[in-house]
Amino acid sequence: MSPKRYMLRLAYQGTAYAGWQRQPNALSVEEATDSALSTILGVPIKLVGCGRTDTGVHASDYYAHFDFEGTFPEAFLRRLNRFLPDDIAIRELYRVPESVHARFSATDRAYVYQITTEKDPFRAETITQLPRAASYDQQLMQEAAKLILNYGEFATFCKTNSDAFTMKCTLHHSDWVFNKEAWTYRIGANRFLRGMVRLIVGMCLRVGEGKLSLEQVQTALERQERLPKPWSAPAEGLYLSEVNYPDKNNWERIM
Repeated sequence: MSPKRYMLRLAYQGTAYAGWQRQPNALSVEEATDSALSTILGVPIKLVGCGRTDTGVHASDYYAHFDFEGTFPEAFLRRLNRFLPDDIAIRELYRVPESVHARFSATDRAYVYQITTEKDPFRAETITQLPRAASYDQQLMQEAAKLILNYGEFATFCKTNSDAFTMKCTLHHSDWVFNKEAWTYRIGANRFLRGMVRLIVGMCLRVGEGKLSLEQVQTALERQERLPKPWSAPAEGLYLSEVNYPDKNNWERIM
C-alpha cells in the first residue's frame, strides 16, 4: 500500500526555536513536531513545511505535509498536542492529493509585524517593544509601506548570502495599522525573500524616524541596491499569518 499525503495546520511561538527548519546544533519547530509525530505513529515521519521562518519568528498559520500509509490512532490530534511543548499547537489535519506540496503549492503568504511603544512585561517575546517610536511620523511610515507596491524585484530587502533563484516577488498589499495598543504592519505576496519582511519594517521605521528618506528608498529599489545602513527589525514582532493554496476548499479534513 502506497503512503497517503496529509497536511497539518499548526501555530507556534518561535522564541525557543532556531526557526522552522531542522538545524544540526539547535532545536527547531520542525524537529520538535517530527519527533512527536514519529513517536505517536510508530514510524519515522519527515514533515515538509510551507516555508522557513527565522530564529525567534512566530507563525499563527502554518502548513506542513507528510506521507503516511498507516491508520491514525484514536484522539490523534489531542494526543499529538499533549506530546508537543506548549508553544506548538496543531489545529487541523487534512488528507490532500499527492500532488499538493506545502511549500511549492502555496500561491501566496501573508505576514504581520507588531510593535508597541510602551514597555509590556507580559509580551516581551511576542511583540517588539519600541518606546522611542511613539514620536515617529506615521504618515511617512505609511507612505514607505505603499511605495514598495510599485516594484516587482526586492534585492534591496534580501539578506546577504541568500540562495534565492530570483528577486522577483508580486506584492498584493503592504500597509500599517496604528492603534493605541499596537502598531501592525501587514504584507502579502506570492513569495518572500530571506529576511525580507524584517528589512522592510526596519526601513519604514527609519523613514518614520527621519533617518532615511523616501527618495533614498525609491532610488535603492530602482537600482536594486541595498539601503544605506539597512536595519532588520527584531524577530519577536514577526508572525507568518496566512498561507493560501488554490484548492484548499477541496481538501478532506480528517480531524
